[in-house]
Formats: sequence, structure tokens, C-alpha cells
Amino acid sequence: MSGNVHLKAWVSPNTKMRFAALARSQGVSESALLKRVVNALIGDGSVREETVPQPEPVPSSGRISVRLAVEDLLLLRERARSRGMPSATYVSYLVRSHLRHLAPLPDNELRALQQAVNQASAIGRNLNQIARALNAGDMTGGATKGDLRAVLSACVALRDSFKAVLAENMRTWERGYDEAGH
Repeated sequence: MSGNVHLKAWVSPNTKMRFAALARSQGVSESALLKRVVNALIGDGSVREETVPQPEPVPSSGRISVRLAVEDLLLLRERARSRGMPSATYVSYLVRSHLRHLAPLPDNELRALQQAVNQASAIGRNLNQIARALNAGDMTGGATKGDLRAVLSACVALRDSFKAVLAENMRTWERGYDEAGH
């Protein structure tokens, strides 16, 4: 008994009556039943603190290390080289695209598409000026409606080509190396 202390709690008369009946049905005193309940709830005296794993610290540099199988590393280097970028940059693009559900365009591909879009826009502006002049009757000779239809066809083909490049880019970012057919 030495070293033990008394534990007490105030409860309603109904709860006390039900607890006493439970103790009698188990053939123990109310004190023994209360001791069982307390021990079942908090343990038998050997205090075990639940340890919550601490999250891995995030380096301020933003750098991490990753081990890859040699075969995967070779594929990574080849794939990065085909995109014209270092392997680490390519991995960064892949991780970011996965985490944020993006289909990224590497800088060189993005610049090429932006230049092509700018050129297509310039063509569109020139065609618009020609069409206004034709409709106003200010233009005689020169481009015919057939010529303009041919240029419009070329622009539509260019647009479709852009769409195909973007779709292929998205497909290659979403699929693995082997499925991309490279």
C-alpha cells in the first residue's frame, strides 16, 4: 500500500449505483474495479509516451538527394539530354509537374512555341489588314480571295501543328520513357 494515493471523483447517484452493480457482478470492490478501469485507460504504470514522428526538416537550399537505379539514371540522362537540359533540372520539372499536376514546357521549347505564336499573330494581323482593304474596295490586283484562303489554310495547319506539339509535350511528361516511344 505504501506509495499509493487515493483517487476520487464526483459522479451522479445513478452513475454510482450502476458502477457498484458492475463491481458486484464482477465479484470485486468498487475500488478494485475503478483501479482496473484507470489502469486499462492509462496503462499499468510504465508510462509510454506516444512519440509523434517529426517531419523531415526542409533544407533552406531546397536541395534533396535521391538514389536511382543505374538503369533509371541512364534513362533520365537520355531523356534530359533530349530536352536539352541537365538531369537535375529535368527531375525538378518532373517532380513539380507531378506535385502540381502540370505539364511543363522546358524553357527552350516554350521559347520556340512563343516565337512561332508571335509569327502566326503577325501573319493574322497582316491578313486582317488585307481583308479590310479588300472589303472596302481599296485594293486592286495583288492577293485574291483564293490566295487568302490558301494563307488561311496555312494558318489553320500551323495552329493544328501547335496543338499537336503541346499535346505531345503533355503526353511525354505524363508517361514513362518507354511508352513515349523514344
